[in-house]
Amino acid sequence: MIRKTARAVAFLAALAATTASPALAACSNQGNFGDWLAGFKADAAAAGISKGTIEAALAGVSFDQSVIGKDRAQKVFSQTFLEFSDRMVADYRLKQGAQLLKKYGGTFARIEDEFGVPGEVVTAFWALETDFGANIGDMQTLRSLATLAYDCRRPEMFHEQLIDALKIIDRGDLRPEEMRGPWAGELGQLQFLPSHYLDYGVDYDGDGRRNLLKSSPDALASAANYLSKLGWRRGEPWLEEVKAPAGLDWAEADLTVEHPRSQWAAWGVTRADGKPIAADGMKASLLLPMGKDGPAFLAYPNFRVYFEWNQSLVYSTTAAYLATRYTGAGKVRRGNGAESLAFAEIKELQQRLQDRGFDVGGVDGFIGEKTRAAVKAVQKEAGMAPDSWPTPALLARLRAGK
Repeated sequence: MIRKTARAVAFLAALAATTASPALAACSNQGNFGDWLAGFKADAAAAGISKGTIEAALAGVSFDQSVIGKDRAQKVFSQTFLEFSDRMVADYRLKQGAQLLKKYGGTFARIEDEFGVPGEVVTAFWALETDFGANIGDMQTLRSLATLAYDCRRPEMFHEQLIDALKIIDRGDLRPEEMRGPWAGELGQLQFLPSHYLDYGVDYDGDGRRNLLKSSPDALASAANYLSKLGWRRGEPWLEEVKAPAGLDWAEADLTVEHPRSQWAAWGVTRADGKPIAADGMKASLLLPMGKDGPAFLAYPNFRVYFEWNQSLVYSTTAAYLATRYTGAGKVRRGNGAESLAFAEIKELQQRLQDRGFDVGGVDGFIGEKTRAAVKAVQKEAGMAPDSWPTPALLARLRAGK
């Protein structure tokens, strides 16, 4: 991963980590916003931003308590892959996405030729992020960023984002009044952070500006440019639904484990319709987003790029699955009735795992990579199928101290 990408991913990781921090949520702002803003203007000038841009962008910018309210009131929720994908991979998104793939066929062909990323992949993100540009947000981005940069929770993060937002203006891509989006400062049809916008924005309609809010060609090409820089491998698949045999060694089903497709075929993994998979040397992992009784996929190296976009397994799997639907894949099969835990039960399970010495990445109700790894380890110890999916039966064992 290149350095600028690491910067953006670090921002997102820190944002996720601090969202659930009670100590930071309870912090108290000190000092005067006007004094802070004067200091920020000096920082912006030191960063090379023109005086004209600083004055035009920040004149009259005020503290927005509603942004702080939204930040403090973020609702934590947890959904399974099937719950989330059932809601997000809606018929209207499938229909409209297919129409837009045709409408922008020439643009997508040019994008794939230049960046190696298929139109279906970009369109799936376009659908999930903003419903193809229909819901990009309407709050004043500079006011939101200034409020969050002044706020005590994550000032360093948003200080950098506000600096980059001013650089976007200084570069001539957007005017201050055009910068409107969600409360947390994302911009455009693909919801880029200002740092993403600055680093990966592409002028694809040839008007001399990178306008990711109004220009769909600019937004789509910028997304492909970003995915390419994250390591997208041209001409390779990303996700394929499969059927796994009941007798498989479930310890092999892990994104950290890769085997050639020939090995998966030898172990009895087939396409979802029961037909043989390609028994070649292409490496893939077996992904069970809801354990052995839920849907199953072969996840290829390109799937890892989805995690750089969004580190949620549920979101990443849904985005990759939606992209396969645009290529003609069928509706995902539901498996054999996978059981799941409620949000409060997931937090209890995480706490019990943490009490046993496992690093679960925080007791937050989200089944992330570290929680899945801890679940797998306990399942192995208990002689259960080590498929990394927490079930009521596993929680019962932990409650019983087994």
